[in-house]
Amino acid sequence: MSGLLRWRPVSVDTGVTVAPDERLSWPQTLAMGVQHVVAMFGATVLAPLLMGFDPNVAILMSGLGTLIFFVMVGGRVPSYLGSSFAFIGVVIAATGYGGSGPNPNLAVALGGIVACGALYFLIGALVSVSGAGWVERLMPPVVTGSVVAVIGLNLAAIPIKNMAPTPFDAWMQGVTFLSVALVAVFSRGMLQRLLILAGLILATLIYALLTNGLGLGKAIDFAAVAHAPWLGLPHFSAPRVELKSVLLIAPVALILVAENLGHLKAVAAMTGRDMTPYLGRAFMGDGLATMISGASGGTGVTTYAENIGVMAATRIYSTAVFVVAALMALLLGFSPKFGALIQTIPLAVMGGVSIVVFGLIAVAGAKIWVDNRVDFSDNRNLMVAAVTLILGTGDFTLKLGDFALGGIGTATFGAILLHALLSRARAR
Repeated sequence: MSGLLRWRPVSVDTGVTVAPDERLSWPQTLAMGVQHVVAMFGATVLAPLLMGFDPNVAILMSGLGTLIFFVMVGGRVPSYLGSSFAFIGVVIAATGYGGSGPNPNLAVALGGIVACGALYFLIGALVSVSGAGWVERLMPPVVTGSVVAVIGLNLAAIPIKNMAPTPFDAWMQGVTFLSVALVAVFSRGMLQRLLILAGLILATLIYALLTNGLGLGKAIDFAAVAHAPWLGLPHFSAPRVELKSVLLIAPVALILVAENLGHLKAVAAMTGRDMTPYLGRAFMGDGLATMISGASGGTGVTTYAENIGVMAATRIYSTAVFVVAALMALLLGFSPKFGALIQTIPLAVMGGVSIVVFGLIAVAGAKIWVDNRVDFSDNRNLMVAAVTLILGTGDFTLKLGDFALGGIGTATFGAILLHALLSRARAR
């Protein structure tokens, strides 16, 4: 463990990027950790709410899962694990959740999540033993780039359609992403590295001035913060294994494999370091974290594209930042007051930040194509990317009985299968 917690100190002004085995000063690392907590918070809380899970458990398990992942990859892969949206459709199908309040069949969903984590762990163990060659053949850069881009594009409707209920909120979303953009372009030094957090704070202050001060929109209400206790246990739950839920939820492991592979490819492209040797261990770490989360009442977890988007913007890849963010998430999971404070961030402001972050995810996918010189004059690559992007962005869904495969799933499997089919046909 002592070896895992060693990073070479660097100054923010010494280079363009901060590598995974380097770190800024601890105060700067702490600030970056806060930014990553903010980046993951909206989606990590939203996913459990959509499935009827306790969001405090999800936050707690995201921090614990990130630490598990950090240990499994030897502290060499910068990544944050948060609630996976890939589970939402299958969990709702398995439990019949009505969409409001606690999920009465939560235990059944948790059993399926634990089974999914176990399958994911076994895939990782197989990759560790046999090498990543077969995964690379199934998921070359044209596939992984498409899947990563689709994750951002598929999520685009969330801030656009669901996080701006009034015209005022839509304008505030514009103010928010403009604030982030101004910080990104015109600030310098550490402030520029904290562009997401700084833009969010600036937009929240503007929102408070316009609403609490001038009464132009829904005011920020701090009553929940005042009444929430500083410390408290979240509501843990135990899983119950039922074959139907296992058959519905366990296949999500394949989507998580594609997500994780795409994320590692994106990180490798951004850092200039080969992450392939850590692929099997990354799968195992994510799978183990999902099992522990499901066994405790939390959602399935995945390497978070939102945080990769932050890294793409800041060019700080220090794994020390993710250890700090994970520890903050653990504290948040045990602090209803802190959770209430974060949730006072206006929906429109969080929506504006989400527009930026989801856009950065989509661009990270395109960067995989550019860095790997994907040849789009090759009709095979062209068709794989074209079909995948539309399946994912349009949320194309396939149903077989009670099983429903949503946009990210159909795009992921579609990209893999279409590339394999077209490659086989061309080889003949």
